[in-house]
Amino acid sequence: MKQPNYRRHRFPPEIIQLAVWLYFRFPLSFRDVEDLLAERGIDTSYETVRRWSLKFGLVFAAKLRRARPTPGTCWHLDEVFVLINGKRMYLWRAVDSEGEVLDILVQARRNRKAALKLMRKLLKKQGYSPDAVVTDKLPSYSAALGNLGMKAKHVTVWRSNNRAENSHLPVRLRERRMQHFKSAGSAQRFLSTHAAVYNTFNVQRPLISRKTLRKFRGDAMATWQSAAAII
Repeated sequence: MKQPNYRRHRFPPEIIQLAVWLYFRFPLSFRDVEDLLAERGIDTSYETVRRWSLKFGLVFAAKLRRARPTPGTCWHLDEVFVLINGKRMYLWRAVDSEGEVLDILVQARRNRKAALKLMRKLLKKQGYSPDAVVTDKLPSYSAALGNLGMKAKHVTVWRSNNRAENSHLPVRLRERRMQHFKSAGSAQRFLSTHAAVYNTFNVQRPLISRKTLRKFRGDAMATWQSAAAII
């Protein structure tokens, strides 16, 4: 697996890791991160933060994904439209029953072919077939699952897919903060990294005690530091 390469950078790895973590962990712009670093006495530009995010974000995300436990066997799929450079595109998303983001795919269509592409990518990436696939009543899902011989696993009960629909909220927040994505490629890169960071730090706060929250938060930060470390 590709490792972070901090050579030839003026700033030490700890500062680069902090900048990338701030950008993907919180709904901040590059200029916001620049200001937060400046408050700590670190004088760098928002353009430098952008380059760090592009160079290191996907590397960190790949290592974070490898550290995640096996997700649940019930997959929830949903799609929403996003405006990218003035053009309507569709953001296809798959999560498990706990809200773990399994994959995100930016596509131009909302048809059977697009749904089939998402399912094939999921099956290849996860390495197993789910017990159930929960979706809304969009016919594209039924057609795609029929092609894969998985129609018996398809669930479309009313409100059963709230888990996937709610998982779009963090992305909608970032989309507004970024004043829309600039291209399909940049959206795919950002969302892939954002999903890995989100999964790591999504500790279900309302459901746990403060003591447990501190432990989970510490574990999440340790996982992040391991992913960003030089091996």
